[in-house]
Amino acid sequence: MNPHQEHPATPRALVSSLWSHRGLIDQLVRREVIGRYRGSILGVAWSFFNPILMLLVYTFVFSFVFQNRWGGGVGESHASFAVILFVGLIVHGLFAEVANRAPSLILNNVSYVKRVVFPLEVLPWVVMGSAIFHASISLLVLLLAQLMLAHHITWTLILFPLILAPLVMAVMGIAWFLASIGVYVRDVGQTIGIITTVMLFLAPIFYPISILPPRLQAFFYLNPLTFVIEEGRKVLLFGQMPNWWGWLLYSTISLSVAFAGFWWFQKTRKGFADVV
Repeated sequence: MNPHQEHPATPRALVSSLWSHRGLIDQLVRREVIGRYRGSILGVAWSFFNPILMLLVYTFVFSFVFQNRWGGGVGESHASFAVILFVGLIVHGLFAEVANRAPSLILNNVSYVKRVVFPLEVLPWVVMGSAIFHASISLLVLLLAQLMLAHHITWTLILFPLILAPLVMAVMGIAWFLASIGVYVRDVGQTIGIITTVMLFLAPIFYPISILPPRLQAFFYLNPLTFVIEEGRKVLLFGQMPNWWGWLLYSTISLSVAFAGFWWFQKTRKGFADVV
């Protein structure tokens, strides 16, 4: 196959590529997850112990050091504050893991570009699959902590994957774009790390958005993490239904971002072999 040939960049091509290469993606995700812990004594079990340790740290810090409460009658205990905070960290962690790794995806897989007939567009899916795996483990820890604290979990938690799905698509679009740009502009990898850190503090993770002035709240909703974090807390912890109209708007924008990122990647990939 000629590496300089044109590749289909339509929404149909995106769906077709995901479906036709689903087996390959599954294998690569498994290898990615297992490879991360290869050589360690506990192996993949670390994916479970890491979020437990982090949740314990957050609970200690916010219970005994800062002595914070969420406010508004939502979080009655300091430990509950840490659980509410942890929802935001799970969402941000998924976004940050994919975004931070995306700029180096092609550079770290040069053999796929030059020597092998390989569907390069699946590489961001592999990183996303790994991020979803770790987010799922963290979510399990979160639900166990909520069960211990509140002695129940709400049925609305089954809606969380639906809340998260638009963010996954938006991040995929960003990942395709960054993976392409990272080939031509090597500084992108350094810049995106700063941006993901800034987004950590410009999202209502460590504080409720309700404490902000209304005008500033509108600005914070420009952060793509804000809506998912707020709605995620509703369905996971508070037993509330999500804002469906907001979800529909967010989903429409996310799909547009995904298709735009995929289009950009497919149109620029023919030059990868000349640069890497």
